[in-house]
Amino acid sequence: MNYLEIVKDVLVRLREDDGITAVTDTPYSKLIGKYVNDAKRFVEDSYNWNALTATVTVATTPSLFNYVLVGAGQRFKVVDVVNSEEDVFLKYVPNTTITNWMLNTNSTQTGAPLYYNFNGVDLNGDTQVDLYPIPDAVYNIYFNTIVPQAALSASSDIPYVPVEPIIKYAYAMATAERGEDQGLSVSEARALADQSLADAIAIENGRYRDEFIWHSV
Repeated sequence: MNYLEIVKDVLVRLREDDGITAVTDTPYSKLIGKYVNDAKRFVEDSYNWNALTATVTVATTPSLFNYVLVGAGQRFKVVDVVNSEEDVFLKYVPNTTITNWMLNTNSTQTGAPLYYNFNGVDLNGDTQVDLYPIPDAVYNIYFNTIVPQAALSASSDIPYVPVEPIIKYAYAMATAERGEDQGLSVSEARALADQSLADAIAIENGRYRDEFIWHSV
C-alpha cells in the first residue's frame, strides 16, 4: 500500500470520507497523514527490520581520520563495522579514548583502522565518524546499518516496514485525538496495534533465526 492508500484506509476505519485523491486534500486527511508518519517511525524504531538494512561505505584517505556517513542521518543503528581490506571488525570506543590516543600518547598511530567513534554531524545532518589508527592508505570501511526511511510525502510513497501496524497505530492516534465516539476505545485500538506489531516482528524474526543465539536461563 502507498501513502495515499494508507491514509484512506485509516479514514475508513474512522468512518470518514475517503474520497480524496491526495493526502493533502483536506485538513483532516493531512492530520491523518501526520499520524501515519508518526506510526511509521514508531514501527521502524521497534525492531531491526531487514528492509531497512543499508551499507554505508567510507573510503579512507591517508592521514584523514574524520569521515561522514553520507545518507545515514542520525537515527540509524549499527549492526557491525568492517574493514574490507584487512577483513577485521572495527570496535567502538568512547570519544575520550580516541582523544586520549590522539593527544596524550607519544606518537599517534597510523595504519589500518581498528576503532571508531561517532563525533557530531555535518551541515546535512549526517553523522560523522572518527577512525583510529589514522588511515595510512585507502581502506573501504563498511558500516552495516539499519537506516529508517524518510517520512512519506508523495501519495505514491510506499513504506518499507509492515503496513498493518502502521495503519493500526495511526488509527489509535486519531482516536485519541478526537475522542471515543462509539468505535473502539483508545486502549482497545492501541492493544490491537501492539498485537499487530508483535505479529509482524514474530514473522520477521522467524525468517532470520540464524541472527539470534538462544541461551537457557
